[in-house]
Amino acid sequence: MLVRNFYIKDIANIAGPIILGNLGFIMIGVGDVIVAGRYSTDTLAAVSLATAIINCIMIFGIGILGSTSAILSNYRGAGKEAEKYFYPSLKFASILSVIMSILIAAFIPLIDKFGFEAKLVPLIKDYFWITAFSTFGAYIHCVVKEFLQAFEIVVFPNILTVICIFVNLGLNILLAFGWGIIPEMGTAGLALASLITRYIMGIVLLIYCYKKVNIKHHKDKNYYKDMLRVGVPASLAVMIEFIGFNAITIILGRISGIYAAAQNIVCTLTSVSFMVPLAISNATAVKVGFANGAKYFKSLKTYAYTGIAMCVAFMTCSAIVVGIFPELLLSLFTKDAELVEVCIPVVYMLCAFQVFDGLQVALAGVFKGIKQTGVVMLANFIAYWLISIPLGCYFGLKLKLNLLGFWYSLGISAVVLCTIMLVTLIKKFKTEYKETSCRTSL
Repeated sequence: MLVRNFYIKDIANIAGPIILGNLGFIMIGVGDVIVAGRYSTDTLAAVSLATAIINCIMIFGIGILGSTSAILSNYRGAGKEAEKYFYPSLKFASILSVIMSILIAAFIPLIDKFGFEAKLVPLIKDYFWITAFSTFGAYIHCVVKEFLQAFEIVVFPNILTVICIFVNLGLNILLAFGWGIIPEMGTAGLALASLITRYIMGIVLLIYCYKKVNIKHHKDKNYYKDMLRVGVPASLAVMIEFIGFNAITIILGRISGIYAAAQNIVCTLTSVSFMVPLAISNATAVKVGFANGAKYFKSLKTYAYTGIAMCVAFMTCSAIVVGIFPELLLSLFTKDAELVEVCIPVVYMLCAFQVFDGLQVALAGVFKGIKQTGVVMLANFIAYWLISIPLGCYFGLKLKLNLLGFWYSLGISAVVLCTIMLVTLIKKFKTEYKETSCRTSL
């Protein structure tokens, strides 16, 4: 029991500040949704559609950079001097940001081809143009935060994110509605607020890192290979999942903007609770990564199973709360009765989905820690592209269940995803990670 409590406490010490930061990050998005919804339903629909597409592009780079902490934790466990990989990480993030910015800008002419409601198209384009320039700030913030996380420096980066909730909210209100000499900018104002906030987060964290860590110049091609080998499959896995969710917004947005708005609200709702298991998953990846590098396989397994149990337990509690208070939670985002009516049955389906969502993100963290993310990518591809999207189109469009039909398919795909990953992990633990050390703590 004492050993088990030690592992829970060890993961929680890292996860606690990350939870705060992750909640802060998602609350920045919640602020965007709330202000957009208060401005107009059309603005909310336009922002929902724009972010659905933009996130599918930006998440590729974010997913790669998200492997930084796991890779550097492996290096630390193996006795390498991990500080020297800061400049390579920064360079890698900068190049990625330029590529993603170009891709976002290049996508703008294609918006006319999606068949969205004509009144929403100009608003979506405005949001795209501004967001294309915000990628650099977002990626610098991500890579520096991951770098610090590898050294278990997690308090300041996540407090900064919480502070930026209020910065972003204030900018959203100011730039969307206007005040004094500042004109009312609506959708463009929301995008500009996000841009400014991302640069503030990136620059402040960069300055902090220079002062906190003994940074050294270093060149190592093998590090870039590790970033690509671990990061690309992990990134594609997240990207596949994002496309699975955001395809719903795009497909149903062609029918009516209200479905796009409803999907945004439901996803925002689940994203808030998802930030907790995501933080636990990140902490688990760091501890598993260190144990993997040091070849302490007994500790590796214990950290893995502890992290998984913590994620599932939290999401079970979250599902219960959401199931009891759906109307109250939805009222935070909109007063539109028709929009609430669309969301209610989906929220109940969301409750079942959340438990499996907690399990899959925990498993993904373990695989990232052992640097075997190809399994995660393959499982996501099977679950979301071969099962979720086809079934969603059948339930949602053929049976005319609309948004609820797509969430039925998401629930089925989540079960498949977790089954593939869990069975694979158990097999790997039995064959590849035999205990070679009696050490139980790190």
